[in-house]
Order: sequence, then structure tokens, then C-alpha cells
Amino acid sequence: MASQEYLDKMQLRQSYRNLWHTDLMSTIQADFPYCCLALWCGPCVSYMLRKRALYNDMSRYTCCAGYLPCSGKCGESRCPEFCLCTEVFLCFGNSVASTRFLLQDEFNIQTTQCDNCIIGFMFCLQQLACIFSIIAMIVGSEEIQEASQILSLLSDFVYCTVCACMQTQHKIELDKRDGKFGPPLPAMAPPSVQQMSRIDQPLPPNVGYPPPPSQPYGQPYGYPPPPPQQYGQPYGYPPPPPPPQGQAYGYPPAYPPPGYPPAGYK
Repeated sequence: MASQEYLDKMQLRQSYRNLWHTDLMSTIQADFPYCCLALWCGPCVSYMLRKRALYNDMSRYTCCAGYLPCSGKCGESRCPEFCLCTEVFLCFGNSVASTRFLLQDEFNIQTTQCDNCIIGFMFCLQQLACIFSIIAMIVGSEEIQEASQILSLLSDFVYCTVCACMQTQHKIELDKRDGKFGPPLPAMAPPSVQQMSRIDQPLPPNVGYPPPPSQPYGQPYGYPPPPPQQYGQPYGYPPPPPPPQGQAYGYPPAYPPPGYPPAGYK
């Protein structure tokens, strides 16, 4: 039952769409001092990051963050600080991975293909070094023994380097969560309701703005209403002068016009 739940969590983690604030290749450049601290004091950094990931509330602590069968069976509720110290020193790799899974599940963060390649290379190199050590022990060849030692040293170096980069990545993500790069992020906050603009709508819906006032039918949006229009008058032109007395409005002037011809003209 527990293994099936763990597999379900692994499959769910593959559908995450958020990304880490900094990938593994950029962690040294992003925070070099902390990366050096994580390289030389890995267990101490793992302790601080796990406690910080739990919002400094050790009552929420569970061994390996609940991702291993031993979780919840080590007396964490009685002395969580001592159990966390034991975890980061005796199971350092699991403590780093558990903090990583904890952050991924909280913020729906996926692991990029580049990060997967780096982590996979670290595991493959450790397995290769283990295989060479077993072969050297069985065969008793000095050349294979030296090769196994070189591979073991190389795998340890890669392991410590990748774990330091991973912990620096976790620290940067926690800085982002705690608002050191901007407003703090709420844990698992649902996104706000968004309105979609359809292509068949003449105007997009209002998002964050008050609704516009109602407009008369046929009037373009955003323009003032036109003045009242008289019948037979072209739209947009000023009204004509009033017709002379005794003349109908809107008809051509009488011929000959009054006062024609002028006085004195013969």
C-alpha cells in the first residue's frame, strides 16, 4: 500500500509544470558562497534547509519527509531535532532528496531534462565504481583495483558536487518562497479566476477594470454622444441658417430672389 502510494506520487510529480528558479548548471554562479558551504558542510546545510522548508515548525517533521518506509516510525514526535540530525548525518543523500521532493510537491516543480541527466550520471558513476570494486575484490588484479579506486574517488567527487548544487538550488527556491526576490509566494495558493478573450468577441472582457457605461445602439465605443440630429440634415454638419420670411424650409430659394434687380438698375 505504501509503495503504491509512493509510485502514485512519482507519477504525479511528472505532470508538474513549474520550474526551479535556478537550474543545477547555474547554481554556482547564482550563489557561489552558499554552494561552497553546502560542499564542505553538507549535513549542516541539509538540516537548515529541511527545517526552513517546514517553516521552522519541527512539529511537522517526519523522517525523510514521509517518502521512505521508515518515515513516522523513528519517534520523530518525541524529539524531532535529534531525529533530523540523525537523518542528515547517517542518510545524507536521502535527506537531500527528501527536501527536494518536499519542495517539488509544495510548488508543483518539475525537474528539467538537464537536471535529470546530471543526477542520472551521478548514480551511474556510483554504480560503475561499485561494480569495479567488486570485480577487483574477486579477481585480485592490481590494475582493476586501482581503476576501482579512481572511479570511487571520481564518483564521490561528483556526488558531493551535485548534492551541493542541489542544496543551493533548494536554498534559492526557499528564498523565492520567503519573498527575498519579491512578494512572498503562498503555499499551494489557487490561481485567481481568469477570463479568456474569444476571437469572435468585438471587445475583450474586462479584467481588473470597471465595466464601461452603456452605449446607445450603433454608437462607437469610447466617443461622446453626438448632438440630436434633425430630419433631413446631414450628420456631422452645422445646421443651416433659418430661411427668409415667407420661404419654406429645405426648398431652393424663390426665383428671382427678393431685392433683384437692385434699385437703379435698368
